[in-house]
Amino acid sequence: MSNYHIETKCVQAGYQPKNGEPRVLPIAQSTTYKYDSSETVGKLFDLEEEGFFYTRLANPTVDAVEKKIAALEGGIGAMCTSSGQAANMIAVLNICGAGDHFISTSTIYGGTLNLFGVTMKRMGIEVTFVDPDASLEELQKEVRENTKLVFAETISNPALVVADIEKFTTLAHNNKIPFIIDNTFATPVNCRPFEYGADIVTHSTSKYLDGHAVSLGGVIVDSGNFDWDNGKFPGLSTPDESYHGMVYTRDCGKAAYLTKARVQLMRDMGSTPSPNNAFLLNLGMETLHLRMERHCSNAQKVAEYLEKNDQISWVNYPGLKSNKYYDLAEKYFPNGSCGVISFGVKGGRDAAIKFMDSLKLAAIVVHVADVRTSVLHPASTTHRQLTDQQLVECGITPDLIRMSIGIENAEDIIADIEQGLASLK
Repeated sequence: MSNYHIETKCVQAGYQPKNGEPRVLPIAQSTTYKYDSSETVGKLFDLEEEGFFYTRLANPTVDAVEKKIAALEGGIGAMCTSSGQAANMIAVLNICGAGDHFISTSTIYGGTLNLFGVTMKRMGIEVTFVDPDASLEELQKEVRENTKLVFAETISNPALVVADIEKFTTLAHNNKIPFIIDNTFATPVNCRPFEYGADIVTHSTSKYLDGHAVSLGGVIVDSGNFDWDNGKFPGLSTPDESYHGMVYTRDCGKAAYLTKARVQLMRDMGSTPSPNNAFLLNLGMETLHLRMERHCSNAQKVAEYLEKNDQISWVNYPGLKSNKYYDLAEKYFPNGSCGVISFGVKGGRDAAIKFMDSLKLAAIVVHVADVRTSVLHPASTTHRQLTDQQLVECGITPDLIRMSIGIENAEDIIADIEQGLASLK
């Protein structure tokens, strides 16, 4: 399977039925599994044998989806979670504890910003939010002795800042810490961060991977390339008394990080995806490569239309040559970035809200990145908990409209925008 193109992996990876088995990935809707001896179950708990003993830790349907996502990203393995927030939480907590520090770009999704800056602060974990466009030298000044990781989003939500993956990888590796990147918006079809040195990839699978807004989920993918046995991560390189004294770096090799995340944090937190949601996610991923091509081509057409419209004050889309991140976008995702556009309507907040309320095809929803065109005003919705200063740091202005371009006919989407703008005259 590793030799196949990514389009083929979207369809075929993860599940290969044997003779007489179901052609389509079955839903293993069971919490538990029967074995003939306690010895076998013991070996499963000791990780001496592969298998399933409780769905909170592993399930056949979820396992197949994890294998598919790992194949798409080029990782050694993956662990699905109940949501994208859970994926980012576990990805950080797996190597950070009270007294530790990490670095994150400031333009990440508002929910993740709150998770890092408020909830994790209460756990005794400190984060420094940095300008994603800062130089390597400026970023290095924020690294401390207790800094454990660097975090960014490939394309930030909703500011659409493109991360310079190689810059952040260099920062992390110069300090013997991993670079974790959320690849939700780009998807592995358009960008595979491991190829640029990233160590761990996360996703909110609720977005493009699912693609139909039907199942919440998240995933952590491990490149298997980072050296966790470098003295900075005792949780991975010293005995875990809560799991038979296992030393993950010694006993699990390249899978040390992912194994600890599963047998320790997933065991204790139970942020488990349902088998049915995993089944729906798999269905979505089978057409991911087709959908992303349409999302990106439609978004490009809409962005070019908006850029020429005199009722629009500004347009932010990495595919526009006028965009400050155009060169980075060409470097990291030459086949297209994503289907999300942000722009400002002349007249400020009130005009933006009136425009949004006038749209007919585009639905106002607190979601993004599925087959249907949708729209939102982040300052008054998803990011309303942030202060004005935090909004500025996130790249959000009062007039910002986030539009997620679907896979409908582009002319129909543009016509809807036109009639929405007409309501402002």
